[in-house]
Amino acid sequence: MAGFWNLSDGEDAAKTGAEYEIPGGNMDPIPAGSSVLAMIDEAKWDHTQNDAEEYISLRWTVLAPEEYKNRKVFHKLWVTDHDPNAKDTAKAIAKTDKARKMLAAVDANAGGKLTAKDAKPSSDDLAMALMDKPMVITLGLWEMAGNSGNWVMAVAPKNKTLKIGDKAPAKKSGGNPLDFNRRADVDDEIPF
Repeated sequence: MAGFWNLSDGEDAAKTGAEYEIPGGNMDPIPAGSSVLAMIDEAKWDHTQNDAEEYISLRWTVLAPEEYKNRKVFHKLWVTDHDPNAKDTAKAIAKTDKARKMLAAVDANAGGKLTAKDAKPSSDDLAMALMDKPMVITLGLWEMAGNSGNWVMAVAPKNKTLKIGDKAPAKKSGGNPLDFNRRADVDDEIPF
């Protein structure tokens, strides 16, 4: 019987030493303007760290094109509370309205079960209605403190044509991603 630290090739993981890096990390984001086939694999209500505000948290898995298959895109929808990063009340209200429209469009592409009843959905409702329903999402690109990633800027039916946008710009050097006390200027024009 093999021991816990034995690897598939017969080597011993306990002999790895004090340093190890998983190969293949540090992927560039999907280029801005790309439309990819994706589905939600997690949908739930979540809260800010201090539990003061709640939002809907969606996690998308890219299904196609092949070069981005299985990539994850995280999506916050401020449909009840206002985004605490909004610069003023008017922008926060507009962002909440945009988030509700986005949720309604996601729901329409998933079968329309959430909008069929005029009530705040539970996390279970979100999961049952939205998960595992392929649709096309168009992605934007965010950059902050030397890091970058994707955000969902549009949804459409699964039969919409897929396209890959222009190559993502190179990451800017500088900035310490672990410097949590320094707040980068957040662009409130990102709708979600």
